[in-house]
Amino acid sequence: MAKETVCKTIHQYNKTRIAKEDMDKLKEIAKDYREVKNYVYRRYGGTGGLGKIYPGYTVQNEMTASGYRQELEMPSVYFYLAVFDALEDIRGQWTRTRSEVKKRINCNEELTLPEKHFLRYLLKVNNGFEAVLNRREVCLGQDLQRQYDRLAADVDVKKLENYLRRQVRTVHRRPKSDTADGFSLGERAYRYKDHGIYITVKEKRKRIFVPLTDNNRYARQIYIRLFLEEGNIQIMVPIDVAVKKHGDYTALVGVAMGMTAMFVTDEGHSYGERLGEYQNELSRWVRDQTAKRRANTKAEPGRKKYTAKKRRLEERLHSYINMELNRFLKTEKPKTVYIPKLPRPSKHGGNKAVNHSVAMWQRGYIRKRLKQKCSQQSIRIVEVFGKGIGSQCSMCGKDGKREDGIFCCLACGYEAEVKVNTARNVKKRGMEAENLC
Repeated sequence: MAKETVCKTIHQYNKTRIAKEDMDKLKEIAKDYREVKNYVYRRYGGTGGLGKIYPGYTVQNEMTASGYRQELEMPSVYFYLAVFDALEDIRGQWTRTRSEVKKRINCNEELTLPEKHFLRYLLKVNNGFEAVLNRREVCLGQDLQRQYDRLAADVDVKKLENYLRRQVRTVHRRPKSDTADGFSLGERAYRYKDHGIYITVKEKRKRIFVPLTDNNRYARQIYIRLFLEEGNIQIMVPIDVAVKKHGDYTALVGVAMGMTAMFVTDEGHSYGERLGEYQNELSRWVRDQTAKRRANTKAEPGRKKYTAKKRRLEERLHSYINMELNRFLKTEKPKTVYIPKLPRPSKHGGNKAVNHSVAMWQRGYIRKRLKQKCSQQSIRIVEVFGKGIGSQCSMCGKDGKREDGIFCCLACGYEAEVKVNTARNVKKRGMEAENLC
């Protein structure tokens, strides 16, 4: 029986600063890579390209016939990867568009239930959705057409098709790439040797050599990110790793997330207690730099140095988050982690410093890394409905009051730290939803 695996991204780094001449060659590839993606976005990112982006071979053939690769003098190993990267972005954008349009349909009180059913059906069926957006007659397979005809019989089809087109025009945006700081490589575009990597450039039969800090070798599609100011690169390699199973990981753990302490568990254990310190440092630095640029409009913007410093601060913050997540899993040994679904951060009155810190809160990154690490350790993540979860008593369920970091229940007299009470509510709601208690 094959082992269960998950995808993990490995990073490799150059050992010494890359020569400017070689860096310019990599930058040229990244620039062409961006140009190809933007060309595909413009040509196929609208409604007219919907019928060609799945599975994408039509686009590949049309791009080959266009002569654009020859115009750029771009190696095919980069050109076609750029095309398919752009297609993935376009598909993702259409997925987001459909999701947003569906929300609008569900929230529209002027639409009847049969009208909503009809519109949701069109969103679900690719050929029908594409036909409506391009003002063509909907022609589907026999079973799908029969269901479409049944739904269309009870509604004003023309009115609803116009409504769908209006919503898509409002919501949909063609992707666009503004930066030229990286590109993907297939196996034919690089070769590991001599404690480094040889990378194909635009010159025929020419490769540049980059010594690496490790001797690991991979044979798969990789991505190279360029840091032009520092003369460095970062190689990102997706690999499949076997899922680890721990017999002693049996705990059911509820957690409350915060800006000062990353996690507080239902048992009162804290992890990532310096998160607020790191986030405030990043937020304060960004805010100070913004104020300096506004105060001195004639000064050089220094975007490269700004971006490099910001990246270093973010990387230090992310390194701390990952370290604390590892400590959390090793210490708590959870079988299941219950975590609340949180609303988007909201403004904190007129305090600009607090608003800025809230805006830069790394909670999205924390959740993403927690899910990744739990999937590698065979740990379940259960997201719990979070509305009102901090103001409810975890003992009796009544509403209480919070003061100076302490939760007090006026009904039963229960007292606990606010985050501990929240974490216990998270665990309680999660277990009730799964009928475990």
